[in-house]
Amino acid sequence: MSIFGRRATALPGPGEALPGRTTPVHSGDTHHVTGRPLHPPFPTGLVTAVFGMGCFWGAERLFWEIPGVWTTAVGYAAGTTPNPTYEEVCSGRTGHTEAVLVVFDPGAVAYVDLLRRFWEGHDPTQGMRQGNDVGTQYRSLVGTTSESQTTAATESRAAYAASLSSAGYGPITTEIVRDPSFYHAEDYHQQYLSKNPFGYCGIGGTGIACPTSLHTPD
Repeated sequence: MSIFGRRATALPGPGEALPGRTTPVHSGDTHHVTGRPLHPPFPTGLVTAVFGMGCFWGAERLFWEIPGVWTTAVGYAAGTTPNPTYEEVCSGRTGHTEAVLVVFDPGAVAYVDLLRRFWEGHDPTQGMRQGNDVGTQYRSLVGTTSESQTTAATESRAAYAASLSSAGYGPITTEIVRDPSFYHAEDYHQQYLSKNPFGYCGIGGTGIACPTSLHTPD
């Protein structure tokens, strides 16, 4: 997907971000795989989390396949520009990273299991890139929605960093951000690999397993 951007590798400074808009881009309403809503309100008892791990097309599929995940949506997280377009995000002038909103039933799948899928599904040591996809929109991020998620994400990052270091990898560059901004991406990006089964998927992990002794948040 990086062929569409200018491969900016530094976040915009003060006054450099694009102004954006007050109206959201058209993202559609229902999940192409499950038929469930892409937007809140979601049923009582479900919990949300946000993960950025490179190209969001392949990342979203990793999560919608997990039993206990109720719905997913792709979008732009942890940036400055309100309601950005895909082209604006690729310009490097919005501060956003491509991300997946995951809505899940904590009684059916533990948050730490989502973290394992996240860590093992990409290389979190690459900074502003994932493989051949280069740019600020491909940086690694965990967006948490509660203090317990923040604690679990921080502990898992430290545990996985130790495993990666033992295997010769450098430091993890993943950001952990509480309640990051999340703007839904355009409709054609939603569940892209369901709509386009032979489409591009840049997701690839290190082959290093995440420790199984992670603490499950309350």
